[in-house]
Amino acid sequence: MTAGVSSLWRPCKDLTPVALRLTARRSTTACVKRLLACGSALAGALLPGFAFAQSATPMRGFDSADVAGYAVLLGSVSAALIFAAVLLRQRNRLDVEVRELRTAFSDCQHKISRYQTLIADKNRRTVIWDGHDGKAELLGHLPAETGAPQHDPDFLAFGRWLKPHSASEVERAIEGLRLNAKSFELVVETQRGEVLEVQGKLYGGRAYAHFVALDNLRAELAELKIERNRLRSSIATFESLLDSIEQPVWQRDGDGRLVWVNQAYCDAVEASSPQQAVQEGREILGTLTREKIRASATPESPFQDTVSTAVRGARTFFDVVDVRGPAGSCGMAIDVSASETLREELGRTLKSHADTLDHLATPVAIFDAERRLQFYNQAFQQLWGLEAKFLESRPDHAELLDRLRAAHKLPEQLSWKAWKENCLSVYRALETQTDLWHLPNGQTLRVIASAHPQGGATWVFENLTEQVNLETRYNTLVQVQGETIDHLSEGVAVFGPDGRIQLSNPAFRALWGITEAQAAVGTHIRLLEAACGPSYDKPDGWKAFGKMITSFEDERPSSQGTLELYSGLVLDYAVTPLPNAQTMLTFVNMTDSVRAERALKEKNEALRKADELKNDFVQHVSYELRSPLTNIIGFTDLLKTSAIGPLNERQAEYIDHISTSSSVLLTIVNDILDLATVDAGIMQLDYSEIDLSDLLDDVSMQMTDRLQEGGVTLEIAAPAQLGHLIADRQRLKQILIKILTNAVNFAPEGSVVSMKCWRDGSDFAFSVSDTGCGMSPDLVSSAFDRFSTSAKGGKRSGPGLGLSIVQSFVNLHNGEVKIESEPGRGTTVHCRIPNASLPQLIAAAE
Repeated sequence: MTAGVSSLWRPCKDLTPVALRLTARRSTTACVKRLLACGSALAGALLPGFAFAQSATPMRGFDSADVAGYAVLLGSVSAALIFAAVLLRQRNRLDVEVRELRTAFSDCQHKISRYQTLIADKNRRTVIWDGHDGKAELLGHLPAETGAPQHDPDFLAFGRWLKPHSASEVERAIEGLRLNAKSFELVVETQRGEVLEVQGKLYGGRAYAHFVALDNLRAELAELKIERNRLRSSIATFESLLDSIEQPVWQRDGDGRLVWVNQAYCDAVEASSPQQAVQEGREILGTLTREKIRASATPESPFQDTVSTAVRGARTFFDVVDVRGPAGSCGMAIDVSASETLREELGRTLKSHADTLDHLATPVAIFDAERRLQFYNQAFQQLWGLEAKFLESRPDHAELLDRLRAAHKLPEQLSWKAWKENCLSVYRALETQTDLWHLPNGQTLRVIASAHPQGGATWVFENLTEQVNLETRYNTLVQVQGETIDHLSEGVAVFGPDGRIQLSNPAFRALWGITEAQAAVGTHIRLLEAACGPSYDKPDGWKAFGKMITSFEDERPSSQGTLELYSGLVLDYAVTPLPNAQTMLTFVNMTDSVRAERALKEKNEALRKADELKNDFVQHVSYELRSPLTNIIGFTDLLKTSAIGPLNERQAEYIDHISTSSSVLLTIVNDILDLATVDAGIMQLDYSEIDLSDLLDDVSMQMTDRLQEGGVTLEIAAPAQLGHLIADRQRLKQILIKILTNAVNFAPEGSVVSMKCWRDGSDFAFSVSDTGCGMSPDLVSSAFDRFSTSAKGGKRSGPGLGLSIVQSFVNLHNGEVKIESEPGRGTTVHCRIPNASLPQLIAAAE
């Protein structure tokens, strides 16, 4: 029985519970019937045997075998009766269950009918898929106004009746439901603008997709949801677009705080991200600009202006547009720094052009597309004698011509109207027009009118009056110059680029001893060379002239020289390049000048030798005087001592005069010898490291007697630490003493001679000033000349060697010395001594 139930269960495994119960009852009835059949078969098998035994065995008494047979028979009958009773009872029970099942089946049919009625609602359509590859089953319908197809295959083609983005969302969602059992709930939009709700779920291994047409409230909510999603997508798209542009964009709330910025704004304020710029409130505009925007921007009138601000440390100009709305404002800044620079540059260029045109001597007038005067220069106003007020009113061109005609400043015309129309036709012309105007006042103008592509025209009035006069004068001048050249004492010949003579004067022919036919126009220079050969045929003569004249070099240098002809004439020649590749040869007879020059050279040589003899004599005498002077000074100093006895007052006075004069004379001799040594180039400086403070103290003490004698005070202004200098101490000391002595000599008694010392880098610089009579520019220029003296204003006249020695020694040190002086304002001597290099010090030590 279990096997039978199992075999009956297999084909019914997909039935509903009610169907399963009905199937079980039917299986039980079949089992009972099978048991009854088995009992009948068993009785049929035993009873014939029992009957056969009875017929075969004669009637006899009951034995044990008979009892057993009857017992079996009675058991079988009893079992059959009992089983029949059980079957009857089971049948009654089955009848009751069948009636119940029929009642349940009827109820199921009613329910299925109601469900089909619900599924067949016109506002809903369900698509059912059985398995991954099962064919779709469609139930129900959607309203016709949604545009959904009623035919099943057309309904599944979602792209035909849903909007593209909705169709793609539905197809992706259904694919996820069938493959991955992923439920979904969407709100989609048909191509007619109707809103549907799509729900996808999995029941009992089947995929269900319900398309539901929404009622008014739900449809409105769904439309709002779609609109919200669309707005979010649009906002995201616009934000991506704004992030990709180079202009900073921002959005603010009602309180003026930043709520969103794009990437360009983030880069401008040097933030790591737009979120950081918003959170930290980094502003691209200044406070005053934001206040101005807040005060002036309204929903009806957005703020628009060019402002400047600092971006990455550089001043930047932005065209700012800020729009205010109910919930805040948004703005954009367009970088116009380059435009501002170009605008300023264009303004400067236009102003420069206007200034240039205004300074031109050529009258210029520019008219715009409406034929009104847009620009004129001063030359235009002066040419026509018009008032500035009239010109500034931007008159029409026709009006301007009428006014000039009324003032009798335009050429007289037979047909004024035709001539005027011809002038104004330039505004329609494609090419530049040129005309000549002969004005009543005798001027001749070349009028050049050029139309502009954008409209308007430029008029240029070139005054040819002077040109005509110049041409007349030029022709006259050519004639005059021709006569002048013919009567010049210098020889002139002009050659063309082909080496043929184009012009020559009689002096040229006379100097070279040739005839007019030999120097005729068109004669080649080779023929001329042959004609002039008897006078001079050396290579530096006409052969060299021919090479220079016929040369093809781009640059033709001029050349000068002197030729001494065989006839004894001395000619100075000059080869001068002329325009148009022409060349001019000029010859000047310098015979008398050369002779005089030679005589002067001979005389100058004699004077030079006499000067050398004088210098040698002075040097020799100086050397010869040094020893006697040294002896005189020595004996004078000896006489001053008490070793040889006391001197009376007169003797002591004489001894002092002898000592002083001898010292002065020895100084002069030493100066002459120093200058002679410098001139001979054998002066050697003894370089050493000098303590400048000690040197100044030494010089100050040595100048004490001279200062007391002149009644002058010396003031030395120098830093406490002047440092050291590598130079020749003896020569530097001579420089200081010579300059100070010269200042004391010219300083008034009771005055102050000031000396200022300082270090300029490694150089030692000083200046010495006195308040004497000063020097004229002529005396200043000759102050360093030898034996140049000026006793005017000086207490003592000298040989004029002091400043010469100063200049010589300063130059040996590679230094500088100069004098500043004005008559009546004293004199200042400036001197700079460079610090010698270490190699010079080492060489001096060796």
